[in-house]
Amino acid sequence: MDNQIKLVTKFLKLKREAKRKGISDEEVFKIFKEEKDLNQNEQKSKVNERSKKRNLTLIFLAGILPIIFGVLFMFYNQKEDFVDSIREARCAVDNSGLFIEVARPLTNCEMCRNLYHVPIEYEISVDDFSKKYAYTAVPVLIKDATKNWTAMNTFSYDFLKELYVNTSDAFEVTEEECQFFPYKTDFETLEEAFNMTDDRAHFKEGEETWYFGWSNCHPDISTILRKHYNRPYFLPNDSESSSLDWIFMGGSGLGAFVHLDYVQRPSWQAQISGKKTWTLVPTPECEDTCHTMNVTVHKGDIFVVDTNQWYHSTFIHPGEVSITIGSEYD
Repeated sequence: MDNQIKLVTKFLKLKREAKRKGISDEEVFKIFKEEKDLNQNEQKSKVNERSKKRNLTLIFLAGILPIIFGVLFMFYNQKEDFVDSIREARCAVDNSGLFIEVARPLTNCEMCRNLYHVPIEYEISVDDFSKKYAYTAVPVLIKDATKNWTAMNTFSYDFLKELYVNTSDAFEVTEEECQFFPYKTDFETLEEAFNMTDDRAHFKEGEETWYFGWSNCHPDISTILRKHYNRPYFLPNDSESSSLDWIFMGGSGLGAFVHLDYVQRPSWQAQISGKKTWTLVPTPECEDTCHTMNVTVHKGDIFVVDTNQWYHSTFIHPGEVSITIGSEYD
């Protein structure tokens, strides 16, 4: 296990060096995927045509490939221990697309065979949800699933900002123990995101748009948030929900870029305001069996998806700010 931790630490150090040179995780992942499919002659011609940044990425890959193969070797020989070590370090390890692709278990493609669109359900029973969706990794959109939730008329940028600003050590706990996802913004912490100007916060003309997300693990804030929403009625009676709340918020445009999570459990996400379109992409080993699918989630809908089994991205539609809250279940 010590050698595994050393390899992971070295991998993350090299990734940070690439980031300082302006090479994004997405570009590293994209080039890694492209390069392994090219033969040597094609590689030479491609390399000659690439920009300086692309060449820097190739140099970076040359440095980390031995580490990747070392991680892969240990992963397949001590898979359970390795996965457990990464899960325990979840808040300390970035969700790099390249790292996730290397370390993740293979997907069972039967989950999406002959599935061409995301199923839509109305007033589904607990039994039907349990049989068809709860643990099958088949995504499902459940319409009008947030009846009587006061969150629909309460949650907003201003409400959430005030809640965090007025809760003792909320930002400190979030930064040290939770996760923050800046996506395409320049924010590095939740505190920075809640310190943006009012004009930018409310998308005044000429202001830069924003979209970010975070997990809340502050118990006082969880208590207040959960006064405004209920555990989804359709979840299996014997399932347990995570103590974490996940919140995603932002304006029109790209939300989350295509990625795979490392959460192990399926999750539900309720659309509190705005409208968001999800794109689901099967993992590479399932490309011949499964299909890319799009589904649009409206205010009041709940989307259930195993984000550890499906690559996914989101797009926010113009209009009301998109606010989504969700959690995991087992």
